[in-house]
Amino acid sequence: MKKLLKLLLAGFAFTTMLTTTAQSNTNENYFQISPRIGYDFPTYNNNTPYIDYKGGLELGLSVDYYWNWFGVGADFDYIKNKPKSTYPAVIGSAGLITNLNLSEDKITRIFYGIGPSFKTENSDGSFVTEFNTRAGLASIKGGRTLLTGPTTSDLLNFHAGYNTKNVFSLKGQLRFTKFFSENFGVHAGVYYLRHFNATEENESGISAGYHPFTTIDGENSLEQGGPIVREEPCDCDISSVGVFAGVTFKLNKKASVCDVCGEDHYPRCCATCGCGVTVTAKDKFTKQVLPNTDVVLVDLKGNIVQSGTTNSYGTVVFNDVNPDNYIVKGKLHTINLDETSISKDEFKDCLKDKKSIQKEIVYSDINFILKGNVVECNSPNGLEGVDVLLKDKLNTGQKNTISDTKGAFLFHVKQASTYLLKGNKEGYFSNEVELATTQYNRNSTLFIDFEMCIDPCGKAIRLDNINFDLAKWDILSSSISDLQKVVKLMKDNPTISVEMSSHTDSRGSHEYNQDLSQKRAQSTVNYLSSQGIAVNRLIARGAGESELLNKCADNIECTEEEHAINRRTEFKVVCPSLN
Repeated sequence: MKKLLKLLLAGFAFTTMLTTTAQSNTNENYFQISPRIGYDFPTYNNNTPYIDYKGGLELGLSVDYYWNWFGVGADFDYIKNKPKSTYPAVIGSAGLITNLNLSEDKITRIFYGIGPSFKTENSDGSFVTEFNTRAGLASIKGGRTLLTGPTTSDLLNFHAGYNTKNVFSLKGQLRFTKFFSENFGVHAGVYYLRHFNATEENESGISAGYHPFTTIDGENSLEQGGPIVREEPCDCDISSVGVFAGVTFKLNKKASVCDVCGEDHYPRCCATCGCGVTVTAKDKFTKQVLPNTDVVLVDLKGNIVQSGTTNSYGTVVFNDVNPDNYIVKGKLHTINLDETSISKDEFKDCLKDKKSIQKEIVYSDINFILKGNVVECNSPNGLEGVDVLLKDKLNTGQKNTISDTKGAFLFHVKQASTYLLKGNKEGYFSNEVELATTQYNRNSTLFIDFEMCIDPCGKAIRLDNINFDLAKWDILSSSISDLQKVVKLMKDNPTISVEMSSHTDSRGSHEYNQDLSQKRAQSTVNYLSSQGIAVNRLIARGAGESELLNKCADNIECTEEEHAINRRTEFKVVCPSLN
């Protein structure tokens, strides 16, 4: 019990500190009703050396009215205890006394008290700590205890009990409440109750008494012929410590906007009496503002009151917000931001100063956001509906997404990793491109801008490094790097075929140029086949001088550089849908 009392006192000190330094986050007046059931541990300071008292049932009700963190309340307690005779077994003149007669009447204590209440709560008001102090009156009745031998005249132990009213009493109570909605919660707590100068009953001039005995070698023997030890009535204190649990109902009136607006708005009473709330979304590490962030304002019941998206400055403004407690939540590209709260107190200052409430929500995810764009190669136009594959080279796993109407796509990518990206779209082909996040610092970068391109099937792509000796068709070592790019492309895209075409300038006869270009095209195809590419996926085409890129046809004077433009090797992807 002493430990429980210390806990109560510690709780009182803790709650008092909270109410003076971190008062309630709400600013509403409300009634609160808290019925409870518990167990009471009593201490009766009376002249009854051989009577103890058992714990028992406690039923109670607290009614409080709060103004912010301070309130007044009233308590009712109904407590049942029972006396317990501890008079030892004794030996009389005829031996051990048996056939004892024992009556123990229960004690009922009823307490009524009023006094101040103090509370503190967390940011959303869902968990409340209260300390209540009460002063009042109590009635105490019962507890008569009588132990006799075989006949009622053989009195061994006796206490007349209590039958007194209007006993001055004090009570301290610490209560913890968890609210599951705005109006309902469950609570648990402890209390200390003290009744001052509780008067004992007096029967025939005796309030308490017992038959004296002596103890020799552990045996208790009645003092034969000894007088009964009589105790005078005692105006002594009764105290108890108890634990309890119950439910709490909050009867708060739903405040209208006009109730909060005050006299400045009278008699105009309308929704525009509310406040503006400006929310800014920022990245925790780079401190940059975050446009296009979805923000919602949620009440304590989970209802979305207003919603919006941050502008280019990372802010969104909610107008005419009614005074209440709210949670501000945000989401950027499927990642939740750290939420914050708005207390009803802040609206009071807002309405007084006519300034918007300013709040900030923070994006604290440690990963980068890859903001990609897929275009057709050598074109600024974005491509819609491209299936973009992201593969992590250092960690197992891959992701897919589809580019939007502007060719944009987005991924969340880890720090210190390397990724491969590839785009797939019907009628197009793609090489894999690599992205290493190791070159970026999360403290200075959140968004990684990245562009990749894919080529349409059937588009001729020039291989600038494929050259041949004069009048020869042997593959030179300088051509290997470009041909290896084609090998990789075909291995990465196993469903495509490739047409390798060779072109000459206009010098020489048509027949000679056609034959030479066909041999050169076939040489490139033979090399690709030697690298593991199936022959049925390869087409060798000699174009000769039939597809010149400039004016340098027969009998037209051109420089060597102009003729070189027409001497080229190209490849053209043939997608399955175009076969």
